[in-house]
This record gives sequence, C-alpha cells and structure tokens, in this order.
Amino acid sequence: MASPNGPRESVSIVIVGSGGAGALTAGEVLLQAAGRAGWYGFLTRSVGPQIRGGEAAALVRLSTRPVACMDDRFDALIALDWLNVDRFVAETPLGPDSLVVGEPGKGAGPPAAIVASGARMAEVPMKDLAKEIPDGRPNMIALGLATGLLGLPQTVVLEELDRRLKKKGKGALAASRAAVEAGIAAAAGLDRTYPLSAPNGTRGERWLLTGNEAAGLGAIRGGVRFAAAYPITPATEVLEWLSPALHKVGGVLVQAEDEIASIAMIIGASFGGTPSVTATSGPGLSLMIEALGLATASETPIVIINVMRGGPSTGIPTKSEQSDLNIAVYGAHGDAPRIVVAPLSIGDCLFATQWATHLADAMQVPAIVLSDQFLGQARAAIDRPPDIPFAAGRTRAAAPEAGYLRYALTDDDVSPMAIPGTPGGRYTADGLTHDQRGLPSSRAEDHIAQLDKRRDKIERFDYGDHWAEVEGTGDIAVVTWGSLAGAAREAIARAAAAGVDVRLVAMRLISPAQPERLAAALDGVSRVLVLEQTHSGQFLRYLRAFYDLPGEVQSFHRPGPLPMRPGEITSRLLEGRAR
Repeated sequence: MASPNGPRESVSIVIVGSGGAGALTAGEVLLQAAGRAGWYGFLTRSVGPQIRGGEAAALVRLSTRPVACMDDRFDALIALDWLNVDRFVAETPLGPDSLVVGEPGKGAGPPAAIVASGARMAEVPMKDLAKEIPDGRPNMIALGLATGLLGLPQTVVLEELDRRLKKKGKGALAASRAAVEAGIAAAAGLDRTYPLSAPNGTRGERWLLTGNEAAGLGAIRGGVRFAAAYPITPATEVLEWLSPALHKVGGVLVQAEDEIASIAMIIGASFGGTPSVTATSGPGLSLMIEALGLATASETPIVIINVMRGGPSTGIPTKSEQSDLNIAVYGAHGDAPRIVVAPLSIGDCLFATQWATHLADAMQVPAIVLSDQFLGQARAAIDRPPDIPFAAGRTRAAAPEAGYLRYALTDDDVSPMAIPGTPGGRYTADGLTHDQRGLPSSRAEDHIAQLDKRRDKIERFDYGDHWAEVEGTGDIAVVTWGSLAGAAREAIARAAAAGVDVRLVAMRLISPAQPERLAAALDGVSRVLVLEQTHSGQFLRYLRAFYDLPGEVQSFHRPGPLPMRPGEITSRLLEGRAR
C-alpha cells in the first residue's frame, strides 16, 4: 500500500451512515482500541435532529499526543451508505489529500460537495463483503477498513470487540471478527493510507470516558449522594451514569416528572444535609429559574449540570453551542448571585463538577456547571485525571445555642446551617426576605443586609488558581471558555511554530467575575482575541461588563453547530503578526 505522507502524529477519520447502520458503534470501537493501545483520541458523534434514528456520523481523531478538538480536515471518510450524508458535509471538511470510501454501483452517490473537495474516491462493496459472512455487518467491515487505513494493530481491535460483544455469544463475536478481518484485507487494496506513528503511552493507561460520565464522577467525588432529574438531550447520559454509580456509594437517583420537580427535590435533599445535583440542558434550565432563586434566597447549596445545546427553544438538541451563558449568569428575578463554572475539556468535566460541588457547599449557594454537547457526548482517550482532595464541606450548626440565627451576619458571610432534627436548630427556609433568624421581613435593613451577605460571600471567596488556565507570555492573548479551550490551545501551538507567541486565558470560573486576576493574566498584552460559540457574542459582552480588556479587542464568534477549528483560529492570530 502506498503511504504518501508516512506515519502521522494525528489522523482524523469519519464513519457515516443511516441511523441503525452502526456507524457510531464502529467509531467507538476504533477509539477504545486505540486508547487501550496507548494512543490519545477524541470521538464526537453527530446525528440528525430526530435524536434517535435518521443519519449518524462518528468523527474520530487519534493522536500520539493529547487532543481536545477535531482537526481542520478529515483524512478519510467511510460511508456505509449515502443517505442524508449531505447533512454532515459542513462538519466533515475534506481536501485533495483525503480519501472517501463508499459503496460502488447503484443508488445515490456521494454529495456534490464531497466530490468538489477533490478527495480521492474509492469503492469497497461493504454490504457484499458482509453478506459473505454469516451474520456479518457492514459497519464491522468499515471498522476493518479504518483499522487498515490507520495501521492500528489488528489484535488490539479484535480484543476490544471481544470485550464489547462477549455477552452476545460466540456467533456474534465470530461474525464481527471475520468482518473486521475482511475490512482490513480490503484496505490493503487501496492506494492511500494514513498510518499513525507509534503511541507514546503503554497499553491500558488511558482513561476512556465522555464529558457527561466525567461530570457524574466529579459530582460523586465532590460528595453528592442524591440526584433528581428529567431526561433531556444532551444531558441524559449524566443521569444514566449516575444511577448505578450513586447506588454503589449509598446514594439515590430519582427520575422526576419534570425539571421543576427535579430542582425542587434537590433543594429539599440539600436542606436535609445531603449534597445534591441535577442535570439538564437549556430548556430545562429555563424551567428551573424560579426555584434557582429559592435556593439563592434560602442559601441552600445545589449543583445544576447544564449541558448546552443549540437554541433558542428546542433548537438543535444534538449540536453544541455556548449560548446558555446569559441565562446561567443572569437568569433570575431580583439579585440572585450564583457560582457558574465551565469545564475546559472532557477530563476537566470531572474537576469542574467536583469543584462546583465543593464551592456550593462551602458557600451555601447554587452552582451551575456549564458544559456543552461537544464535551458532554464526546468520548476521549485521555491521561488519568488527577485526584483532587477537596470535597463538600458545609458549615454546620451542630449544637445551636438559644436564639439560633440561621442567617447570621458572619465575618465570612457564611452562616452555620442546622440540619433538620438538630436540637435547637429549627428555622424557616423559604423565598421571602427574612431577618437573621429566618423570619419573614419587609424591612429595608434586613433586605439589604441579606443581599449584601449573599453577594459578598461569593465575591470574597478565594478561588485560587482554579479560576482559569493561563499559559504563555506573548503580547497577543486568546481569551475563551468552556469547550473552545482545546481548539484555542492547539491554534496557539501552531502560531508559536510560525513564530508568533500567544498567551491563553481559558476561564473556568465564569461567575463571579475575577477582574484583578484577569488583569494580571493580561498584563503586557496589546491585542486580545475573544473566542466563543454564540451568535450574539454573549461572552464578549459579559467580559466588557466586568473587565477592562487591554489593547485592541477582537471577537471571533459564531453559533453552533459548526465547531471552531484550530486552523481558522490560527489564521486570526497570524493576521496581526505585522502589527
């Protein structure tokens, strides 16, 4: 086989097909096998608005180094069929060095945009090859093709199949193994391959997980023992992972009748002393806003994991966007401050959620974890995330004295919280303005005192270095947040290779604002590029409201569903090299 470019540090491949054809399964096995063999990798899935059924694509990037985003182009595309593949054209850019493999002969062919890309076209009769194998499936032929094109060890892929299919019986496993071997043989007949360089890691050392799974683990590590939620795309997997995991640590998950009930339940559980979480997406967060204010006013710690998707309304449930920023920060009537934390990678979903749980309990406030579909539903092969020591640490009133003041004005603005049943610790917790005991009050001094208290405790808290990831020393800076940190970091590395030093400020703590810390991080910067995935530039507007950004400020923003790729960010950075 010809290998025009030799071994590569990074290779991207996409497997597409109709819903139910098994494209996602093939992509997952490919990633899992590569990860177990010591490579890093990243898989995002793209499906139609039907959520279930319809078309599906598995977008896979494998690398010898950690990767947190897709590359600018895909090296290969394998189409199990061409039905509705045109819907993925914008998400799967190809070029003249790419290879497209599809079924020969009758029926619909590749979309015109794929042909226009200049990619090399190749025909492999995947369906016919599968028919030659009892119970053979074309998606396993495609898996074999990908294995051959990337030069992955056949034994590792077959071992992964053994793990996934052992419960389905020897017949299913034998058919899948035979189909993979047939696909590898078919790849040997192609005139273009994309072999990966040898992995830097050893077998079995990578963690393989999604952002939603990582968020669930972070909640448990943070001390959460109760969850209540109503399923919603793309957050449902948080609940699916938490249900058995909570049971193992003595916790409970309840599927509520709707999102309003969900947040009410976790407020009640937390009032009773149990750190609690719910998971939702934009439409569900909208329904929770009134109860979120109740948690603020009653100073009851809760955690909401919001996995953002395209909006408004039901929008695009299966695509990513960062447009819930405004509702997360400002969504309330009255002044209702809360913590808003945004994970910066799949692995960081664990840390950010654990940290948010700690912050919520430490300050007795609601905390929102702003993940998104890109992080939540992507699966990655990553280094093991570090074990972080902090966990929930609520200030409790273990033995209240006579005249217990639940909402006492303290030096750190955090009042000891009595658990129901504590002798002498009875108090009223509701949404009415109250005095220090918790009794309803309409006095201006009580209202202002409690507003100041709730504001000051989150603004004066020491968040340490966790507020952002700050890297580099150039006089150009990229300021971003959430899932765009991965693409920004790769773009900055490319700019450095071109002789332009750029520093990165990837903000994990969105609210409360940290103006002094950002000013220090941007000291000496003459040009700032703000990156975000929104239509209206919500993040830039938020920054301008709370920060003085130095020098020339540029904005690069667009809505989902198209991700920002490292190459286009690098181009924006290099535009200013002669400035």
